[in-house]
Amino acid sequence: MTQRLILLLTTQTCNSPASLRRAVGRSYNEPEIDKSSDFLPSQGTAFPACCLSGNSTFIYNIGKVVSKVILVNRVFRIFIVMLLALLGAVFVLSCNSNVIPVYTYNITNIYPHDRNAFTQGLIFDDGFLYEGTGLSGQSSLRRVELETGEILQIYELPEQFFGEGITIYEDKIIQLTWQSHVGFVYDKDSFEILQEFNYSTEGWGITHDGERLIMSDGTSTLHFLDPHTFEKIGEIEVFDNRGPVTRLNELEYVQGEIYANVWQTDRIAIIAPETGRVIGWIDLAGLLTEEDRSQPVDVLNGIAYDAENDRLFVTGKLWPKLFEIEIVSPE
Repeated sequence: MTQRLILLLTTQTCNSPASLRRAVGRSYNEPEIDKSSDFLPSQGTAFPACCLSGNSTFIYNIGKVVSKVILVNRVFRIFIVMLLALLGAVFVLSCNSNVIPVYTYNITNIYPHDRNAFTQGLIFDDGFLYEGTGLSGQSSLRRVELETGEILQIYELPEQFFGEGITIYEDKIIQLTWQSHVGFVYDKDSFEILQEFNYSTEGWGITHDGERLIMSDGTSTLHFLDPHTFEKIGEIEVFDNRGPVTRLNELEYVQGEIYANVWQTDRIAIIAPETGRVIGWIDLAGLLTEEDRSQPVDVLNGIAYDAENDRLFVTGKLWPKLFEIEIVSPE
């Protein structure tokens, strides 16, 4: 830029400071020569020494301005580079925060499980498993001995009902049905039906957080119900970084988080109950061996948690085994 100014001064006459300032102010375009000026020299005319010496202060000031412009330009470039670096770091952190951990498992114990049980709900309470099974004409509520798989007590639902998820709230067992819009409340000890209640959606899975029942209906919505009146008091939409998570099935409340089987997958979603956000996945692929699959089996379904001993149990529909597992964090 300084070279352009010197060239401008050597191609014009000893013009007035105002004319020079007009020429300098024309950015990076070639300066135009004022042909009407009385000071235009003829070709080959030399500049008078007085003109150069008279404008030396002006040229010095122009040089200072140019130096400041160059300095500001450099500072601006440094600022832009730093800003881009900062934005890049924020973007990377944002991407990392959206990464949902995928946990695996170790099997710590294996227990027998009734191959004819089409498992829809599973609970561990006071040393026993409670299981709700499905299929029309085969649905039931059971108390099962964990170590042997022996059915200790059973109530068979009327044929028109397709049994679904179960939970235990206080001294009662609550069981859903699939498309009948009817739920049953049982005495935990006798399995006597104490009450029926209705809901407008399908019934899939159910659990509770100590204050609210939490119910799934096969969509991405979890419904909160009053445990005494069974009135709906809220809901959340479950989602991960790809969008809504649908086909939520059997539920279990584990240490402040909702665990949900996702129908027709080998995964359990770990859900934050305040927001519905999936904060983790448990990949349970490979639980069953080829020998286990020698007879027909259905999908993974059934989660039970022993809060007293911090044990987690999982099984599936028509599975021959029930597994006690520990969750393994991703590396």
